[in-house]
Formats: sequence, C-alpha cells, structure tokens
Amino acid sequence: MSNTDASGPIEWLTLPDVGERLGETPGRVHRLLDERSLVCVRRDGVRVVPADFIAGDRPLPSIRGTVILLQDAGYDDEEIIDWLYSDEPELGHPPIQSLVAGRKAEVRRVAAALR
Repeated sequence: MSNTDASGPIEWLTLPDVGERLGETPGRVHRLLDERSLVCVRRDGVRVVPADFIAGDRPLPSIRGTVILLQDAGYDDEEIIDWLYSDEPELGHPPIQSLVAGRKAEVRRVAAALR
C-alpha cells in the first residue's frame, strides 16, 4: 500500500504487516502505538504505518522522541507524518531522511522550534 506525499511515494504497512516485520503480536503493535514508538493514520479505512518507521525488526529508535516533540507542538498523527515526509527548508530534505540516516539531533532541533 503506498501514497504519494511531498517527498514522493510512502510505503505503507498495515498493522498486521508491522507485527510480521517486528515479529510481534497485534497487542504489542498496539502498545507501540500507545507508547508513541510508532504512529499510524488511516488510508482507505485501514490503519497504516510508514515502512520507514521500522528499522529491521524494531521501530526506528529516533521516531518516539521526535513524535513526542511534534505532539507537544500540537501536531496530530496525520500532521506528524506529513511533516516528517515534507521538505524541511532548514534540513534541505524531508526530516524522515535524517532520522533514517541516524541524524536525529538536527531533526529534533527543527521540531523543537515548531512550538
């Protein structure tokens, strides 16, 4: 399942797909959502998570803190994902690219300024 966003196509994973990739039960996937280690939105009535939020067999470590910063700035889950995948002038690319590359500090600096 994919959509196109400002930075191009996003690969979407359904919650059962997330569970399969992580080797986790549906209950654990829901806990990861509750803990903000993952964020989901509805696409065509189905709850989905961007595949970039999964690193191997675990959630991308830098997602949780970034999501919490954005949530504190008043962003809802849809807006959080939109921001992560939209070009950010201060970074010169979408923030998700920096997070996947392990550069969370620069993303969190920009996110903190959104408050």
